[in-house]
Amino acid sequence: MGLPREKFGQQRDVTDQVVRIPMPPWGFALLMGLLSRLVIGASMVLIAPRLTVSGTSHGSAFGDWRVFVGWDSVHYLGIATAGYEYADDGLGHNVAFFPVLPLLMRAGMALGIPADLTGVLVNNLAFLGAIVVLAAWIDDRYGKQCACWTVAVLAWCPFSLFGTVLYSEGVFLLFSTAALRAFDRRQHIWAAVLGCLATATRLPGMTLVPAFLWVAWKEKRPLAAYLSALAAGGGVVLFSLFCWIRFHDPLAFLWVQKAWQPVGLTYGEGWLKSLVQITLGPTTWNKGTIADPLYPLAFGFLGGLAYLLWQVRKKVDRRLTDCGFCAIALLLWLLAGSPLINAVMVWGGAYLIWRFRRELQPVAFTYGLFSLALILSSGRTISVERHTYGVVTVTIAMGILLSRYPRWGYATIGFFALLLVSLSIRFAQHLWAG
Repeated sequence: MGLPREKFGQQRDVTDQVVRIPMPPWGFALLMGLLSRLVIGASMVLIAPRLTVSGTSHGSAFGDWRVFVGWDSVHYLGIATAGYEYADDGLGHNVAFFPVLPLLMRAGMALGIPADLTGVLVNNLAFLGAIVVLAAWIDDRYGKQCACWTVAVLAWCPFSLFGTVLYSEGVFLLFSTAALRAFDRRQHIWAAVLGCLATATRLPGMTLVPAFLWVAWKEKRPLAAYLSALAAGGGVVLFSLFCWIRFHDPLAFLWVQKAWQPVGLTYGEGWLKSLVQITLGPTTWNKGTIADPLYPLAFGFLGGLAYLLWQVRKKVDRRLTDCGFCAIALLLWLLAGSPLINAVMVWGGAYLIWRFRRELQPVAFTYGLFSLALILSSGRTISVERHTYGVVTVTIAMGILLSRYPRWGYATIGFFALLLVSLSIRFAQHLWAG
């Protein structure tokens, strides 16, 4: 399933010129991580406060680091400062949020650093650590070219915003990526420790366990690999034990998830709603009729234009077709907005994982499948794009694709940067960003 570095290089279907990067992958990873964090910071601290916020009661954004604290951040702050709370009343209690980030925030508080500032610093440092670990892993398996494109995707993807604000994405990416790399290198003790930390950071980390077990069986690994896989779930086991002692319910963190489930929607209805919003207009689902007849006409026109361009791509100058596809993609985003990004992130990610199933390392491929299956199993569409970003396999598959087609890579990263600025401003203005 996974290919060695030499074989991968021989099978590359490259039609663009190879990009030469005059620095080691880890240095490029840090550069991309820091530059993208700088763009996020400038967007949130310098640009957002100067823009008028319409349709909300929050007013303008702060002009300092407090803009990095919002939405789910309050739950982590509450845990770090006052501890966990839970009641079986169907409401959203903070026991849904796992303990590693709050524990690190408490450590910062012990040093005299405010809890919210500690959380922001920890998440940012962890994100930079994750991007360096990923660069080392991909460079070892696929070479420098693929490593640099992969870390560029991780750094500039718009949902990397959540590796900078007070969320646990950066911490989870660090531990899950490091655990996958350790298991891939047959460092089973490290895989167990890092996997345990990942599962104590976020519940989706539990997909590491079946991924490790499957690869251990498939590759006929020794008993240590199976023990490592089981130990990786220790974070959830320990948190469950805590919930049992504290709230007399070992699955309190699971039951409380119901508060975030869509009300009145059957399974799959959320994706049907997204499809209607993308093709017929954002208000069509709620109103039960096409509110703007021009919307589906515009969507159909752009879809038809893309189809015609695809049909004549071999007869027209390649640069023209590339520019045409980029323009159509930009116009579709301006037309359909967040529902389109949401659907492309999840279903496009699933396609890429399957498309590159033979190039991906077995543990990365299996982890990606289990993780996306978990995401789709809930039936939710809210925040699934952010959760998909947390599945590092999607980033690796995208990096493989862009390393083969660097010209498309430049356009993709540029579009990512545009979305990253947009989401950063929205988060700073207390608007929904994912």
